[in-house]
Amino acid sequence: MSDTTGSPADFKRRGLMLILSSPSGAGKTTLTRMLLQSKDIDLTLSISVTTRARRSSEVDGIHYNFIQRQQFERMRDSGDLLEWAEVHGNFYGTPRSLVESVLSQGRDVLFDIDYQGAQQVREKAQSDVVTIFILPPSMKELRARLERRAEDAAATIEKRLENARNEIRRWVQYDYVLVNDDLQRTYEELIQILHAERLRRARRQPGVEAFVAKLLAE
Repeated sequence: MSDTTGSPADFKRRGLMLILSSPSGAGKTTLTRMLLQSKDIDLTLSISVTTRARRSSEVDGIHYNFIQRQQFERMRDSGDLLEWAEVHGNFYGTPRSLVESVLSQGRDVLFDIDYQGAQQVREKAQSDVVTIFILPPSMKELRARLERRAEDAAATIEKRLENARNEIRRWVQYDYVLVNDDLQRTYEELIQILHAERLRRARRQPGVEAFVAKLLAE
């Protein structure tokens, strides 16, 4: 939650970017939804733009902002995207201005992006970024989850599994790695990470400096 209660311990801070990545089907989307449903956590979802076709279960402006390829290329070339990536033949990106606006208010932004996007965001805003990679308990379970979704053809599922192996090898690029073999436990671990990262000295330094100065002046 943002530090606005007025308690001496609630030091004003800059917001952070919490990035979740995982292979398709490992549970990232479900965990993202759980985090956003808790008002106490107070996370703002970064809504990506994408050139991918909208699925029947998705709502434009909530899950993604669905745009044409030409518009995406204009945003990318003008520097309006904090990160962008090509995944499964489609483009995804994060508008920069909206994220910066939230961070400057001392609030946190949740990203549901892949390893390519995570790496770009870290390069551009390293001190603001916390990255978490979600692993499936097994490749067998990952296949079963993709098949249960019933949203993709068999050939697409095979492609996603092939890509998953490449993504899993990127786990070493992340600050934290969680195995999603129990959804509730994984969610609780995410909360623990978020609370700890919000308390980092570097994030709260301006507020701490002011408080310490006041202490020493007594």
